Amino acid sequence: MCHNNNSNRGQRDRNRDPRYYRDSRDERHSSSGRSSSQAFNPREADHPRKHVRQGARSEHRESKCTYICSRRGIMLICAVLTNSLVLICVVAAQMVTSGMSSRGGITSFDINSDFNLQGTDLTQMRELDVQYSQMRAPGIYGGVTFSLTMGIISLLFLVSSNKPPHRMPQKLLIGALVFQAVGAVAYVVAIGLYLHLIIRVNSTDVCTLRARLYARNGLTWMNCDVNGADAAVALFGTITAILYTAGAVLVFQTIRQVRTYLQERERQETERRLEQEASCQP
Repeated sequence: MCHNNNSNRGQRDRNRDPRYYRDSRDERHSSSGRSSSQAFNPREADHPRKHVRQGARSEHRESKCTYICSRRGIMLICAVLTNSLVLICVVAAQMVTSGMSSRGGITSFDINSDFNLQGTDLTQMRELDVQYSQMRAPGIYGGVTFSLTMGIISLLFLVSSNKPPHRMPQKLLIGALVFQAVGAVAYVVAIGLYLHLIIRVNSTDVCTLRARLYARNGLTWMNCDVNGADAAVALFGTITAILYTAGAVLVFQTIRQVRTYLQERERQETERRLEQEASCQP
């Protein structure tokens, strides 16, 4: 009985003692401080420390490089390079076949420095060079425009892929898929048209007369066959078509993975929301 009175007195003393309330408040504050320190603090996120900010910046740069250098990005990088090679080879083919006349091609020099041509032979050579260059003009203009356009668009898609796939707009991924699929088909068609034009031009009488005139003066390589630069255009164009095909397949797989990921995340959020609503109900 005495023990119960002493315990009741101690309980009343604790109720009247302000230090008990102060200790309780301190414990509550310390526990709430520990819980708040574990929670996300927006002020700390908005104003991080200097070394944390530098680390995040370097990690951000590394992540951009990682996404650009993914398999999809590597296909686009190679496509940009092969488009550049196609452009160079188209221009080189025109420079090689433009002739030696002073006004017959893009890069030429005075034919009198190498040959002692005068009169009708020199005039005929210049006329044939001009006609041959004009017949090949659609090939160089179309090849330069096509390869330059495809290279620039490929570069734009490469630069825009500096984010994780699930954070990129779906329209951008679909656009990359359509572009690379259409680009592969367009390159195959363009190669066929380019070679068809070159073969048709080389089978004309202008090319035959021109080749004979150059062979008479020792330039036997200036013939009516498909030269190495034109073959290089076809080779690099075929490689570019293969790269676009592989890139389209990779982008298609990425779109499927992103859709699966988004659906799974939406399902998990729905389940979590339902659990929270169920726990809030009495």
